[in-house]
Amino acid sequence: QVQLVESGGGLVQPGGSLKLSCAASGFTFSSYTMNWVRQAPGKGLEWVSNSGGGSTNYADSVKDRFTISRDNAKNTLYLQMNSLKPDDTAVYYCAKGWVVDYWGQGTQVTVSS
Repeated sequence: QVQLVESGGGLVQPGGSLKLSCAASGFTFSSYTMNWVRQAPGKGLEWVSNSGGGSTNYADSVKDRFTISRDNAKNTLYLQMNSLKPDDTAVYYCAKGWVVDYWGQGTQVTVSS
């Protein structure tokens, strides 16, 4: 069965950095586009970034601050987040597929002084 397990969230000060990981299992990881999606308190889902077919894409709100990467040998997706802002506070989800069909449980990122 497909499993996506995020880790690496936490509390960080504005301007700080965090690196999220998503460990995937139960499918051929290298064959799929993988996404990071976030949900801020009281708001809807916001797509953040994806990686697939050798390309990466970013939402304007995180471009030049966040970097998505993947290690297909380890079946792991990453999100390096730099220059974090309070507006980046959210639960971050890993999601499988160009049309998402599986989600992880999420990891909380809180940016606050």
